[in-house]
Amino acid sequence: MDNQILVSIIVPVYNEEETILAVLKKLSNIRKFEYKFEVIVINDGSNDNTGKILDENQSLIDKQINNETNRGKGYSVKKGLDSADGKYIIFQDADLEYDPSDFIKFFKLIKNFDPDLILGSRFAYTEYTRSHNIFNKFGNNLITLIFNLIYNTTFTDIYSCYACFKKELLNINSLKTVGFEQHAEILCKVVMQGKKFYEVPINYNGRSHDEGKKIKFYHIFPVIFQILIGRFS
Repeated sequence: MDNQILVSIIVPVYNEEETILAVLKKLSNIRKFEYKFEVIVINDGSNDNTGKILDENQSLIDKQINNETNRGKGYSVKKGLDSADGKYIIFQDADLEYDPSDFIKFFKLIKNFDPDLILGSRFAYTEYTRSHNIFNKFGNNLITLIFNLIYNTTFTDIYSCYACFKKELLNINSLKTVGFEQHAEILCKVVMQGKKFYEVPINYNGRSHDEGKKIKFYHIFPVIFQILIGRFS
């Protein structure tokens, strides 16, 4: 195990008292397979019981960063990246839309193929995926098509939260965005620097807007802008 590659799993969390402990326990369960990873939690100024839950479960966390006020996911991601010691980075949302057991597929690819980037696809799912809002589905298909055309890739789902990449391919200080478009900015920079890209099927239990999902259809516009400037800037 000591010779294995360290992976940093970054978990931004804001007011997820209902799910954060389950996420941390699912991540901890992966340790029985003896993969080497660190769990970095960024508590983004939560004002519910999230902070208390984190304090009471430090054994499930390797590093914790506390933002004094709510600064947003993008800001928290950058803080997590700065703190990460792993050769690879993976993002994990705190809302249980994604199943951390799917990380086993990522670890296997890292061991066998030395990938530069791995994306999890909700549309090539292993067992299940929850039906999407049709406009979000159209938007995802559109940005994936644009990305593939511009960067000569064949992904099916570029806006899956499950992105894993070599940390050395991303200059953290060059990141300019902190909104939903930050994911696109990161992907563009990694693809421009890397050569070996993979995709794996994952399961997805997406929330509806009534259940707390924050992304809206209009977020597609800054995402497309980032894809374009990422290629030609």
